[in-house]
Amino acid sequence: MINQQLITTSNTLEGYRITNHLGIVRGITVRSRSLLGNIAGGFQTLFGGKISIYVELCKKTREEAYQLMLQHAQERGANAIINMRYDANEVMNGVTEVLAYGTAVTAEKI
Repeated sequence: MINQQLITTSNTLEGYRITNHLGIVRGITVRSRSLLGNIAGGFQTLFGGKISIYVELCKKTREEAYQLMLQHAQERGANAIINMRYDANEVMNGVTEVLAYGTAVTAEKI
């Protein structure tokens, strides 16, 4: 099982020795906002500032991609992920793909 603290955007894990590289792992999700959500978000843009309805959508979408990446790493037998990143692309107007990815490894405490 992957421990939250053993996920890093770095190439190394301070205090750990990487014993095996298990390859790239990823979690991908594609999301859109509902028609009512788009109307509410559009209304919020009229006043400027933080558009909370879209912030919540982005947070939930990234979390879903992140959890899927963790699941993929666990299936590979990893106990850590290095070089973790996010990427997002618009698939079509109003539909966004979010990808969480990194390198699955096994690591042991030094």
